[in-house]
Amino acid sequence: MLTKIVLIFLFNYANIESPPTSFSPSSIKTNLVKIDKDSIRSRIEQINSQTPFQIDYTPLLEETIINYLKNRQATYLELYSKADYFFPIFENALQKYNVPLELKYLPVIESALNPRAKSRVGATGLWQIMFNTAKDLDLKVNSYVDERMDPFKSSDAAAKYLSELFERFNDWNLAIAAYNYGPGNIRRAIKASGYSNFWNLRGYLPKETANYVPSFIATLYLFEYAHKHEIKKKKNETIPALTDSIPIKKMVSFTHISEKIDISIDTLNFLNPSYIHSIIPSVKNKQYYLTLPETYTDIFTEKEVEIYNTADLDYNSREKPLPQLYELNSRIVYRVVNGDFLGKIARNYGVRVSDLKKWNKLKDDKLRIGKRLIIFPKKFPKKQ
Repeated sequence: MLTKIVLIFLFNYANIESPPTSFSPSSIKTNLVKIDKDSIRSRIEQINSQTPFQIDYTPLLEETIINYLKNRQATYLELYSKADYFFPIFENALQKYNVPLELKYLPVIESALNPRAKSRVGATGLWQIMFNTAKDLDLKVNSYVDERMDPFKSSDAAAKYLSELFERFNDWNLAIAAYNYGPGNIRRAIKASGYSNFWNLRGYLPKETANYVPSFIATLYLFEYAHKHEIKKKKNETIPALTDSIPIKKMVSFTHISEKIDISIDTLNFLNPSYIHSIIPSVKNKQYYLTLPETYTDIFTEKEVEIYNTADLDYNSREKPLPQLYELNSRIVYRVVNGDFLGKIARNYGVRVSDLKKWNKLKDDKLRIGKRLIIFPKKFPKKQ
């Protein structure tokens, strides 16, 4: 029996640490609707005939759809408004790699369309991409920028990866399952079971993956047939219809930009989620961009020099230094400060105490303030 808790679907599959505040359980109300099972079956059969997905109308699929219709309308109303902004981005990427456009619904179940979603195991962004997969797909991750959170770059990478998974399995259901569980695991399940059909293979997969494809189909159904259930989509007036990207010439924070052109930091974070500290860095031979509502591009251009000058003055007068810029897994040198101990440093950078001792040839746990430690970080410390 699938859980009836509204948020479990949106956050459980990726094991996201915490949902956005707009998705808190108290903000969601049950809206009972009239449900005609025969009509649902008929529409699923239509989806089956019009898409490359093989859909078996099972009791689990029916239950999942009905559960979403009964319990998750308020959640989906929020998602519909975000979809107006994100879906065109997804569609362009999917079309580029000849991937079915229906796969634009995967980020709904992966991240609830939250570009900064991060799972307990480190999967990040709209498409919940793991770090090693990101490296394979040429997504850059450093202490200031995580391209897994960039809607455009992550969508291109995810579409490319989905295309590669289809080439391996020649079946979109299996490609979707492999996106969730990993291609090697799906291969092993096929070998162990003797089945190459997802619906027959489900019994050999972990519950999360076994329910992943039905959840995808249920999500597809709710978006495609919302009007049939009198679910009215609402437009989010805070999300700009048109945007433009501007090349940035010097390090600058969203605070400096916000103050000079009178735009909210929330809007800047929404449009530029890949900048971890809400700061756009300046790196030699690397160009970074700022995405703005189209109505703000002229005023930014007019005040650009003033913005950079203010940023320079601020950074030069800071008592506390800005975080170091480094690539994940690259070698960095960390200077020990008051209050540091090996366990704390190890936690901050996602490594083991034994690693720190080995890299720095430490015989015990004692540290002195000012000592330099070599670290190969697995994650970033919290914002300073």
